[in-house]
Amino acid sequence: MKAIGLYRYLPIEHKESLVEVNLEKPVPSENDLLVKIMAVSINPVDVKVRSPKEKQETAPKILGWDACGVVEAVGSNCTLFKPGDEVYYSGSITKPGTYSEYHLVDEKIAGKKPQSLSYAEAAALPLTAITAWEGLFDRLQIDLNNKKENGKKSILIIGGAGGVGSIAIQLAKIAGLTVIATASRDESKKWVKELGADYVINHHLSFLPQMKEFGIDHVDYIFCLNNTDQHWESMGEAIVPQGKICSIVENSDPLDLNVLKSKSITFVWEFMFTRSMYHTPDMVKQHELLTKLSQLIDEGKVRTTLKECISPINAENLRKAHAMVEKGNMIGKVVLEGF
Repeated sequence: MKAIGLYRYLPIEHKESLVEVNLEKPVPSENDLLVKIMAVSINPVDVKVRSPKEKQETAPKILGWDACGVVEAVGSNCTLFKPGDEVYYSGSITKPGTYSEYHLVDEKIAGKKPQSLSYAEAAALPLTAITAWEGLFDRLQIDLNNKKENGKKSILIIGGAGGVGSIAIQLAKIAGLTVIATASRDESKKWVKELGADYVINHHLSFLPQMKEFGIDHVDYIFCLNNTDQHWESMGEAIVPQGKICSIVENSDPLDLNVLKSKSITFVWEFMFTRSMYHTPDMVKQHELLTKLSQLIDEGKVRTTLKECISPINAENLRKAHAMVEKGNMIGKVVLEGF
């Protein structure tokens, strides 16, 4: 089968940063689905794993996590899917990736593709949607179904125009929260407003003075999707006493936890690969949330975040897509479709 991978970790401008290879078609084990890949999307984690380093691979390393495709075969223990089902998912970071014609994924982290979306539109969603869902509802412990109580509360989403932020805004609004999103460019401000943000502020400036211009003295929740180090002090100022902060961006420097002490703030990380990486007992929750998301999408309550689609899936186009994401100013998602 065709696949795109790497042997060396090189700048994306280098033609050997991603190369085309031929591999044996994989065979599903007990809990695996064998999926014929129809579309993949590119995330910052793809760029980060591929980024230049001294390490070299003896066998091609296949990147890619987000995918949408058709189940071709199932393992002996599979009960959630059957051949012919259309699925979307974000695979495990510990296994070969989705830049390949066929891919194996544990059925517990796959969901049925939304019927109302194309393969490309669906492929844009899994990693960012899982991250947003887990961040809001598992880590910050917001009750999706308690709109009455949530209507009294607010959330600040830092980095609202990116892939995760674009989903988080929509989910937070469905939950009934007042949403303040950060964006700094005219096109990103327009995008977050279209997705439902009630207020927009600039993440290059301190949060609290901008919030006060809208009559908001604090927020109950903060979801940090951009530069935890840069925003640490500002988050401490903006959060309500006994509030909760979740971040998906690792810190580069030590964080001063005393910033949160006097307010008794809860701080928690979100990493969407945790369940698949450690095979946690609740791993099937990713299947469940993707299934719920499909329903919300087909009901017209959540929209895809696809902004650009490139075809076909090959090394040249993947290098092009990686370069786009590497710039760090993406609005929504870029997807590649069809081998």
